[in-house]
Amino acid sequence: MNKRLLLVAGAVIVIALLGLFVRFESDEVADLMVSPRLGPFRVAVTTTGELRAKNSVKIYGPSSTRQLRIFEMKILRLVPEGTVIKKGQFVAELDRSEVTSRINDANLELQKAQSQYEQAMLDTSLTLSRERDNLVNLEYAKEEARLRQEQAVYEAPSLKRQAEIDFEKAQRALEQAVENYQTQVKQGIAKMREVGAELSKNRNQFQLLTDAAQQFTIMAPENGMVVYKRDWRGQKLTTGGTVNAWDPVVAELPDLSVMESVTYVNEVDIQKLASGQKVEIGLDADPDKKLTGTVVNVANIGEQRPNSDAKVFEVAITVNESDTTLRPAMTTSNTIVVAELPEAIFIPLEAIHTSDSLNFVYARRGGRTVRQEVRLGQMNENEAVVQAGVSNEDRIFLSLPADTSGLSFVLLETGGALAAASPE
Repeated sequence: MNKRLLLVAGAVIVIALLGLFVRFESDEVADLMVSPRLGPFRVAVTTTGELRAKNSVKIYGPSSTRQLRIFEMKILRLVPEGTVIKKGQFVAELDRSEVTSRINDANLELQKAQSQYEQAMLDTSLTLSRERDNLVNLEYAKEEARLRQEQAVYEAPSLKRQAEIDFEKAQRALEQAVENYQTQVKQGIAKMREVGAELSKNRNQFQLLTDAAQQFTIMAPENGMVVYKRDWRGQKLTTGGTVNAWDPVVAELPDLSVMESVTYVNEVDIQKLASGQKVEIGLDADPDKKLTGTVVNVANIGEQRPNSDAKVFEVAITVNESDTTLRPAMTTSNTIVVAELPEAIFIPLEAIHTSDSLNFVYARRGGRTVRQEVRLGQMNENEAVVQAGVSNEDRIFLSLPADTSGLSFVLLETGGALAAASPE
């Protein structure tokens, strides 16, 4: 019997303890509270970036393709990215099929123009030679007419007059032939100039194509490590890709002594950033390595990256340290320090509420709960600085109290001191 009573009493005690524990837990959950923290406060924007060389030597393809109306060139061969090469070594080879076809056509046109030039030169020479012979013959005819005129001095007047007419006709024919010869010389010069210009045009076109074809085999302009070019979508230009005539860059030789991290910041955070801000940089490839940097450029115009609906802004960060292990395209974690306060009071963002443009918190004062207006300062992704309204000795609610009806609203005075509490 006593044993039974002891078991019942023990069960009652256990149930009572469980009830107290549950009630205690329930009160803690309902009244989850914290005190404002006093200490250093930092506002930072964290992003992921990619390393690239700040300065680089671009490796160009043919420079005259636009003039030749060849606008796209396919890459047939390209050395692997990361290959260390010396000046003058092979980098890439472009498809010559179109330029080779154009060279063959230009060669035919050049031969045709050369033939026309030679034909025009022979025709002109033959015509002028014939005219010069005619002038000589007319000179003889004039001389014969002059002799007959002299012999007819003692002849009958009619014969004398006939001799004079024959001489005048011979002289006039010679003068006309001289004028015609001079005109034909000018015509010959103009014709040769025309066919010569056409020949020169075809010769230049052929030479231009020949020189361009040689540029389809691309050599390194300097010593360095090959890094593939990226297009506007961020994709690498590799074998099988197309080089554009307006931007004939095939690859780059980066200067690894000065590196920068390029990152993209969303439009919500971009207003916080400015050139000159300090950056803490980490490497995914070497988590133990810590670097520092400085924001050097913040884009003024946003862009939409592939596979993203949000607008982002490009931010360039110069890496302060020079490290031989840094390589282009390495992934970096960038913590851009927007502001640092040596000492401030700050609270979690979950504790802040807003009503009619007033910011306030639920605070426990003198055993009762009040709505305390606060003036906020800097904010980061988790906390906000409180410039006035609470102290680090206060207790504030992280969530809504169980009962918020009838709570007093404590307003701030202009100077930042607390006004008297008044019921709502």
